[in-house]
Amino acid sequence: MSLSACGQAAAPAAAGSDSSETAEAAEEKSSEEASAEGTATGDGIRLLNGKPEIDSQLQELAKLYNEETGYVLNVETIGGDSSAADELKKMYQADNMPDIFVIEANQADTWDGMLADLAGEEWTDKTGFELVNSSMGTIGFPYTVEATALGYNADVLNAAGIDPSTLTSPGAYADAFKTLDDKKGELGITAVLGWCAEPANLGWSSGTHVFGQYLDAGLKADDTTYIDLLNDGGKVDEARMKSFAEFIGLMNQYSDPELLVDGTYDQQVAGFKEGKYAFITQGNWCVTSPDDVSFECGFAPYAFEDGIDTIIAGPPSYWVAYSEGNVDEAKEFFNWCAGKSAQDILVNKAGLVSPFDDCEFEAVNPFYKSMKSYIDAGKYSGWHTMLKKDGLQNVTCQVFADYAQGKLDAASFASTMAQVIQSYYAN
Repeated sequence: MSLSACGQAAAPAAAGSDSSETAEAAEEKSSEEASAEGTATGDGIRLLNGKPEIDSQLQELAKLYNEETGYVLNVETIGGDSSAADELKKMYQADNMPDIFVIEANQADTWDGMLADLAGEEWTDKTGFELVNSSMGTIGFPYTVEATALGYNADVLNAAGIDPSTLTSPGAYADAFKTLDDKKGELGITAVLGWCAEPANLGWSSGTHVFGQYLDAGLKADDTTYIDLLNDGGKVDEARMKSFAEFIGLMNQYSDPELLVDGTYDQQVAGFKEGKYAFITQGNWCVTSPDDVSFECGFAPYAFEDGIDTIIAGPPSYWVAYSEGNVDEAKEFFNWCAGKSAQDILVNKAGLVSPFDDCEFEAVNPFYKSMKSYIDAGKYSGWHTMLKKDGLQNVTCQVFADYAQGKLDAASFASTMAQVIQSYYAN
């Protein structure tokens, strides 16, 4: 866990003291202590961040917040191969809760009665992406809009003569993957796809994001057909799941074998950035700066059925305020965070896509152009995977892993997935 905080101004001299020598001595001592101890912890609010890739930018944000407002924000980061949700449970049990922390929409009920209602705050008038809960009110601050689909290296696809706009059917993908595989040497790629089904550390990716394509690919943003079916006792659409299974099988076939079974997130992302893979199974968070890559990035849909032409887009998670923490300062921070100074850092340096209507900065994220084209055309689905029963990803990810290891075929993947989901909901 990366822990850091912004420094504070030195405390004023004791009441009744008018000695300049005392003041100078106090100032000198404060300076010496700051030099010896580094950044002071001090009072202030604590924010638990679940995105390690933007830790340094959030530390910069905290410093600027202190400079502009006088308030202190302590940023604590966890994520990547660790679970922020698991860390929060430990913090709660230790009576060490942060004032602000990150949750997914389906985790709100876990904190029922413990989150502050943020309704009426200034920032809520500038976005339609806030998280509203039926019992607690407006609880979630949307710090970013994210998209996930099959990310691609446009330069590689262009060199292979593949138009990504045509990738809207399983047949089109089968042809494209074969073409890329046949030309690996010529194109300078290691494998067609950077896809990893390792369950222990990347289960959040397969069990939530990739599984989310089964729930939403091809649907309008407000269409809840398959998440409603799932949450009705763990039911699945057998025909759709079978088509999804066959597409995952195609991904298994053309992924880097050294990555597929026991790779890591860092290896997956590094390989894509280095141009080793034409496709990657992540979202816009995996490449945040134009300096990260030397090629154009884009998104293509998980077209496991003919005609699927959407990506998943929206806030995948939210910042919330702990009701027993420093709620007033948390609200102050949220209002400031929706303003120009903070958005400058979050958009231009962290590579996030702003959820606020009045943001004047256009995202520098290399996936932004492609992402925006889908959103502007209305070809995006919702993040309904975040509304599945909490923890489901911990069992579905193992099914992805077994399939990648060759223990299952497409038919048994579909039937096993249906069985473990139904069992998880039943228990």
